[in-house]
Amino acid sequence: MATVKLTNIRKSFGDVDIIKGVSLGIDDREFVVFVGPSGCGKSTLLRLIAGLEEITGGDLFIDGVRSNDVPPPKRGLAMVFQSYALYPHMSVADNMGFSLKLGHVPKEERDKKVGDAARVLQLEPLLHRKPKELSGGQRQRVAIGRAIVRNPKVFLFDEPLSNLDAALRVQMRIELTRLHDVLKATMIYVTHDQVEAMTMANKIVVLQAGLIEQVGSPLELYHHPNNKFVAGFIGSPKMNFLSGTVTGLKGGVVSVRLAGGGTIDVPVEASRVNGGTEVTLGIRPEHFKVVADGGLLGGEVLVVERLGGETFLHVKTPTGDLLTVQAGGDSPVSMHDTIGLQASPSDCHLFDQAGLAIPRTTRHPLAGEVRHEGHSAS
Repeated sequence: MATVKLTNIRKSFGDVDIIKGVSLGIDDREFVVFVGPSGCGKSTLLRLIAGLEEITGGDLFIDGVRSNDVPPPKRGLAMVFQSYALYPHMSVADNMGFSLKLGHVPKEERDKKVGDAARVLQLEPLLHRKPKELSGGQRQRVAIGRAIVRNPKVFLFDEPLSNLDAALRVQMRIELTRLHDVLKATMIYVTHDQVEAMTMANKIVVLQAGLIEQVGSPLELYHHPNNKFVAGFIGSPKMNFLSGTVTGLKGGVVSVRLAGGGTIDVPVEASRVNGGTEVTLGIRPEHFKVVADGGLLGGEVLVVERLGGETFLHVKTPTGDLLTVQAGGDSPVSMHDTIGLQASPSDCHLFDQAGLAIPRTTRHPLAGEVRHEGHSAS
């Protein structure tokens, strides 16, 4: 059993509030990812859990035990940092087993734990090498192995892949996901890369300015974001936003007229808005359909990015909005073409003037129920 619970956690440096009241429950064996822009407080929150920073207010529970004042070595956690921090004069085996040696663990037991971790991480042929003889991905695996041998209650990862090249990051994402399945451990992972969050997490915690914006599974956040911030942050390329005005309300449908475009009937709770109010329509790149004439709106194609299996079109509308459209890999559209764009109402999102999502009347079949646990208050 390895659970973590944060209750109204706050952290201030002098008069500056960094974490502004975060409450969150992390279940046993969950892979939870803290994600958000630079400066949102995600690494600070991880360091508070690890005990590397002192909690200003609130309570931290690890396996049900209040741990605010428990020293870091006694919390039963292991942290993997962005920097590998390996001892250059030690072999891989010695680096992995060094913390056990400091803890006076007998050599036979140390060797067994190092060997077990090496098998899981596919490092057995490299145990006698020095760090300088390893690739970046291998060094990161050694750093992870150093955490595994301690058999921690919870693994903490602070942007461990940010120093790797793009191809290696993809490989390490797969390896970490596999490692979570093999170890059946509770893991908390910090990243600014929402692709890492989407591909690795059981549960994503989206942070902004020291507060939690939304907690949920990757598909919950993707298909049912609570607000414009989450909608724009989760998904790559990000969601397109268009200004509009409510022109009609009927049952579970809101009619929206776009500036410089057509009108679309969006299936959302009509009781949440009033006629004549300004709203924002959100459409993801893959939900636009290119049409020859007409459509919801149109524009000039400024840039075409051909990636083989898909093509991204960057389209400028007459009102100056720059939209990203995902088309097929063999799309015939070229730069400076004028195209029309259509979208299915069921794929659209609607946000009020405060940026809050207006709930849809239908749910995506794979998204499950949206959970609001852990949402913090200022």
